Amino acid sequence: MIGDMDRDGFAVFPEDPDVARWVQAAYRAGLTAIGDPDLQAKWLRHGGTWFVGVDALPTKGDGSIHGAPLAGAWRGAVPQVTQWHRAQLSVTYAGYPRKDEVDTEASHRFRLRRCSGHVDGLHAENGRRIVRELHAFILGMPLNDTEACPLMVWPGSHHVIGAALRTVIGDRDPCGIDVTDAYVAARRAVFDTITPVPVIASPGQVMVLHRHLVHGIAPHDPQVTMPDDGRMVAYFRPECSQSHDWV
Repeated sequence: MIGDMDRDGFAVFPEDPDVARWVQAAYRAGLTAIGDPDLQAKWLRHGGTWFVGVDALPTKGDGSIHGAPLAGAWRGAVPQVTQWHRAQLSVTYAGYPRKDEVDTEASHRFRLRRCSGHVDGLHAENGRRIVRELHAFILGMPLNDTEACPLMVWPGSHHVIGAALRTVIGDRDPCGIDVTDAYVAARRAVFDTITPVPVIASPGQVMVLHRHLVHGIAPHDPQVTMPDDGRMVAYFRPECSQSHDWV
């Protein structure tokens, strides 16, 4: 296994036949999704180079897809989940990220230089960062085999971010709390002190991320071949069973 959840905040599990069966079914469903004009209109961003695909895969409440169960050795390393949301289908294409008309120069530069490093669940509202989604962990499964546009992580950043969030949230219910100042300062410290690394995984492997880990997507290196279907990854972000567990 690559990475250590406690130390690094991420882990990549070895190829698993149970995961591979799920991935085969999800890949076929993913091809249908990215070819759907309505979903394209809804989810294509950055000049058509990123299909965001929130809830775009037709997974069931148990995580299965077209009869393939969501199974594998990785399940023993994460909290038990009783209800799985529909999986995200994140697809990047050659040239990612192109600049959208709505992108500022600063936001586009951040995506290029910092891989848009962020922590999930903190929503941008009126220029502030508000806790809205209390994820227990992040689960990623590559659906095709490519090293283009890898997931980028800042190892150990979950310790920095977590400490900052605990300071500002304390014993309160985190949902709805403005954590902007603490989050921005902590993320700046992460960028200044931690070197990001790519997380390379193949179909049949599973990537698990700590909910407070800073992560993003690397820009497409034109030297690395991008499949015609793009780099396809399925993501689950199940919520914590108790809100205070998130902090």
